[in-house]
Amino acid sequence: MNFTQRSWLQWLTLFGWIAIGTIIRFINLDAKPPWSDEFATLVFSLGNSFRTVPLDRAIALDTLLQPLQPRPSASFGDVFHNLMTESTHPPVYFLLNHLWLQLFPPDEGLVSLWAARAFSAILGVAAIPAIFGLCWLAFRSRLVGQIAAAMMAVSPYGIYQAQEPRHYTLAILVIIASLACLVVATRCLENRKPIPIWLVFTWVGTNTLGIAVHYFFTLTLCAEAIVLLAVVWKQFKIHNSQFPESTVRAGFGRRFIDISVNMLAKLAPTTSRLIAVAAGTTAGGLIWLPFLQSIPDNQMTDWIYRGNPFGSILESTARFLAWMISMLWLLPVEGVSQPIALVCGVIIVAFLFWTLPILISGWKIQLWRSRSRSGTQVVGGFVLVAIALFSIVTYALGADLSIASRYHFVYFPALIAIVSAALAICWDSNRLVQHTELNWTPRQQLRLKFLQTRGKVAVVLIWLLGLLGALTVVFNFGYQKIERPDRLVPIMQQGSQNPILIATAHYTRAQVRELMTLGWQFKHLYGSQVNSPLFLLAQHDRSSNRSVETLYKTIAELPKPLDLWVVNFTSARHDLEEGNNQICVPDSQRRAKVNGYRAKLFHCQ
Repeated sequence: MNFTQRSWLQWLTLFGWIAIGTIIRFINLDAKPPWSDEFATLVFSLGNSFRTVPLDRAIALDTLLQPLQPRPSASFGDVFHNLMTESTHPPVYFLLNHLWLQLFPPDEGLVSLWAARAFSAILGVAAIPAIFGLCWLAFRSRLVGQIAAAMMAVSPYGIYQAQEPRHYTLAILVIIASLACLVVATRCLENRKPIPIWLVFTWVGTNTLGIAVHYFFTLTLCAEAIVLLAVVWKQFKIHNSQFPESTVRAGFGRRFIDISVNMLAKLAPTTSRLIAVAAGTTAGGLIWLPFLQSIPDNQMTDWIYRGNPFGSILESTARFLAWMISMLWLLPVEGVSQPIALVCGVIIVAFLFWTLPILISGWKIQLWRSRSRSGTQVVGGFVLVAIALFSIVTYALGADLSIASRYHFVYFPALIAIVSAALAICWDSNRLVQHTELNWTPRQQLRLKFLQTRGKVAVVLIWLLGLLGALTVVFNFGYQKIERPDRLVPIMQQGSQNPILIATAHYTRAQVRELMTLGWQFKHLYGSQVNSPLFLLAQHDRSSNRSVETLYKTIAELPKPLDLWVVNFTSARHDLEEGNNQICVPDSQRRAKVNGYRAKLFHCQ
């Protein structure tokens, strides 16, 4: 049976990958508690604001979670206004999510977490046929498309992004569309044909949409621009080598001018429309410049600049590699004992070294084949340039993008595509070895025979490890939430016999979201009970001890006995431990550390 010529089998196989990807992305979709960034999406998508949460006084659980209550009167204008004045993100995903959430009833009076995550999961599923189309177009091979769809269906990184109500899955879809436009444009350049008008408008619209989904999409545009410049320079060199010998004798200056004029004349229809794409994209991006300038200095992104990547260059590099590897496969490294995590890490690294020769050989053969050379150069070049840009931003500009895995969505679909192109050669190596009319050189035959020893079994093993990685994510043994309220809240309940006050210092709205993670967990574990905790957000002032004074004042006003939990409130914790407040004494019991929280219990009598 000739797999590549059975269209019905192609579609059936693609639907199979879509089904697998859908099932995995919806497993345990709402089992994990939301973390603070997810609350940002939920609140702004509802058209609500974090400013409604009172500061400097003890508030009840329902008051803390009030921004998560859907409002029938909320409009697009509310979503846009609150997002532009309180956040650092463009609005498209939030506006779409606003419409989506209106289709679902509230869950215990609050927005449905399952519904919010389902929207992102659906967009993640849509990336499976999208990557199939991109690879079919770029490499002119449905086999590459099928392998890419299979890899995307089980990608641990892709599933992690799809199971959070964030804008990254929509950005991934837009990147795939923009890369498809890039592939078509480069082919027009290589064939010296004008770019179709429909492609100009499609590409500009796609790029404008991408910027309106996430500002990091500009890194995608920069990488595409560099790839295009490389293609133009390549065409210049080809044209230079084909220029008549008589012109060479005319002197360097005359030769350079004649070559340039002749080449520009031939490439003018293509380059002029590329310039139109660049101008249209720039205009679409400049729309958001006033909104970027109007964002207050709220320290919302300072955490990216806190680290010194040069001081921990090995650590930053290791994180880069970890995020890239997890786009393909993963094993349990979180929520398990340290020996198990270490063994899994060793297996992942060993499998990487076993896989690299396969991928390198596959890439080289794709570059040798005229049918797939252009797509391999464009997509592979995009991946390399994007990673280089991330490195420049991290090491030259001091913004450590290796800290957050979610930012690496910029090159995620292209990495899946280029890996799938290499695996397609491994899958098809038996047929290629027997294809004598291709006139393989001895070096090429050697690489093909190496891949033939790996064959389809290697591709299946790589995919199965990806499937294990997918299950690792959905069952919470990898890509765990940065904050774990599901672990801290039970500790609070077990350690406290008296009414609880949970206090933190308020620097930005990030601290409101941190307390919301605890409030959400209390509500879903114990309901709205009479003894539900109180919460305090004490405003921090750099020039005074205002936040600690507010805490002491609040404690004095509340009935005793009282159990005080200070969470991510370093100044108050140190002050209380030094005995500056005679009412509260620290609890003597040692408790396990919990990701995302520095918590300490004090008993106030």
